[in-house]
Amino acid sequence: MNKCLHELSAIPHANQVLDLLKPLVQAFLFTHQNIRVSPRVIAQHMQQSAGEQKKSETVATGAVALASPTLRTPSSNLLSVEEPLSVTAEQFIQFIDRHRNGLNALLKRQPQLLSQAPFSLLLRFPAVLEFPVKEAHFRQRLKKFKLRGGRVRLNISRDNLFNDSYQQLMNKSAQDLRGRLDVHFRGEEGIDAGGLTREFYQKLSTEMMNPNYALFGMSSVGSETYQPMQHSGINPDHLQFFRFCGRMVAKAIFDHELLDCHFTRAFYKQILGIPVSWRDLAAVDESLYKGLLFILENDISPMEGDWVFAEDVTEFGVVKTYDLKENGRDINVTNDNKKEYVRLIANRHLTEAIKEQIEAFQKGFYELIPQEEIKLFDEQDLELIISGLPEVDIEDLRANTEYRSYSSSSPQIQWFWRAVRSFEPEERVKLVQFVTGTGRIPVGGFARLVGMSGPQKFNIHKDSGGAHRLPQAHTCFNQLDLPEYDTYEQLRTSLLLAITEASEGFGFG
Repeated sequence: MNKCLHELSAIPHANQVLDLLKPLVQAFLFTHQNIRVSPRVIAQHMQQSAGEQKKSETVATGAVALASPTLRTPSSNLLSVEEPLSVTAEQFIQFIDRHRNGLNALLKRQPQLLSQAPFSLLLRFPAVLEFPVKEAHFRQRLKKFKLRGGRVRLNISRDNLFNDSYQQLMNKSAQDLRGRLDVHFRGEEGIDAGGLTREFYQKLSTEMMNPNYALFGMSSVGSETYQPMQHSGINPDHLQFFRFCGRMVAKAIFDHELLDCHFTRAFYKQILGIPVSWRDLAAVDESLYKGLLFILENDISPMEGDWVFAEDVTEFGVVKTYDLKENGRDINVTNDNKKEYVRLIANRHLTEAIKEQIEAFQKGFYELIPQEEIKLFDEQDLELIISGLPEVDIEDLRANTEYRSYSSSSPQIQWFWRAVRSFEPEERVKLVQFVTGTGRIPVGGFARLVGMSGPQKFNIHKDSGGAHRLPQAHTCFNQLDLPEYDTYEQLRTSLLLAITEASEGFGFG
């Protein structure tokens, strides 16, 4: 079976043969039903089993050894921890990773299999499932919440769309709100056959980001990705508004409608309940991120006393000091404790400072779509579910790409574009997400791409660290570090692995 699945994965239109192998796959999965492995371990393991047999450097601050059977995985406190992996579990993960193409082809052909044992075992390992397979399963699961014949009537003014919607929908129960939306704009004729609902969601998503409501702020000038505002409390109803926004984002997903808004990677993780990484600060506070990177990468003993475990924050003209730990203002940051400092200050900016806002949004979202139903997605998947799958114009991207230590005629660059052309549409979007931090394509195309400090084209730098490394991204600068691979196949495999499995930082190394 192992050999057959491997060879079939490279043969197009092998569905009938895959059907013949289905009983063997079922038997294999059935015998491994009792396997228990933390999902956060799997992505890193796959860097090893898919060709990263030596070492893979996943963060700029240090290489992470992928030694089996002990793997390193992100923890909730942003520090690396070690988690044991049994020989049986390791062999199982290697199998499903090696044969992911065949398994996904089978699940695309018969999507109902994923809801049934033993194929439901694969839901514990979402990293091996392709986005269309996960979305199809998710949509099928949502059907159980739908009410037959239920309607939610909405009579709103275009000039006061956000407040009208809030007043009319917040008093609805979650069960009622899952009904079909019937939109009517005051003073206009027309029956909502779907077009008015679609327009409503587009306009509502724009209003949610309206600075007059002080709910969401642009993460950086020109980026058009949004994060809850720390001082949203200036609006006395802000937490109820965040709950409303969570409800409406979930309802849009429920109704299979798209929203014209994009959040930061950190906020997508927070919606999902995934721990954030300190590196997510890059899209939220560039200067702080660079400062923390300097602390991590340099000997700070000559500067001891320049930093303490506290932070001064100006709130409405008043300076307040927040201790990052007990008596933090009296504790200097040193080489020995600087990783803890980075972890704590990142946690404060990404989570603690907006904790109430996050929880209110989550509360509203989970009222319509329980967290259990979205746990198979990662933050990139969630962006696609909320905002759709944009079309990536490869020729436009290529025309607006710059190179460092490579040229357009370098073999690796020729292979790169060949690989991108071979990608499925969702894989192309994941490449854009991996390098820029968002799947949003700028109005006007890639010539209008913006980095943390202003206009910044997509750029590819040569990584001279060796062909055993995965490509790395610096979303602040829309930069892809591409190793000097020896063959097209090696480049394509490594690039695809990086954009689908290695988008998450693994602690500090």
